[in-house]
Amino acid sequence: GERLQGEFVITAEGIEGSLIYALSAPLRQSIEQAGKATLWLDLLPGRSLAATRNALQQDRRGRSWSEFLRRQLRLSDVRAGLLRELAPPSAWQDPVQLAELIHALPLRLKRPRPLDEAISCAGGVRLAELDGSGMLLRHPGIWCAGEMVDWEAPTGGYLLNACLAAGLAAGRAAAAWVQRG
Repeated sequence: GERLQGEFVITAEGIEGSLIYALSAPLRQSIEQAGKATLWLDLLPGRSLAATRNALQQDRRGRSWSEFLRRQLRLSDVRAGLLRELAPPSAWQDPVQLAELIHALPLRLKRPRPLDEAISCAGGVRLAELDGSGMLLRHPGIWCAGEMVDWEAPTGGYLLNACLAAGLAAGRAAAAWVQRG
């Protein structure tokens, strides 16, 4: 699968953020085809598996797992919480298994959020239906731009910039088309 590094937010409803949005198309396809998708999370991407394994084999000296993970691995409370929630009980008895989970923690996703909560959504007019300026091939004189077009767009300023640029190009093409008569 695709490997990306970034951040996401854990909410009461699930997960969201730029990293999740970047993976939304393959996640959505996996859920549609298999009824689920799995994200493999590396909770310590800047640390090697061997270094994590070595750290976990140290004596905890009576410290709780939360305290040990925070001090020994500098694992944040949220990441440690994810690990506690998702790791099987057997992992807490086996430093090798726990280290492997810290670097490849499976997070199973069941469904995307409902459409009425979407920041952006897939779908729209297929690119094959448009000419280079965004005009509909089957309906000359009608242009599509921005989120009218079916493309997996980035969020935030990138999306806004792409939509504005497509709108400007379509507007200029429409003006030229009208002038030609």
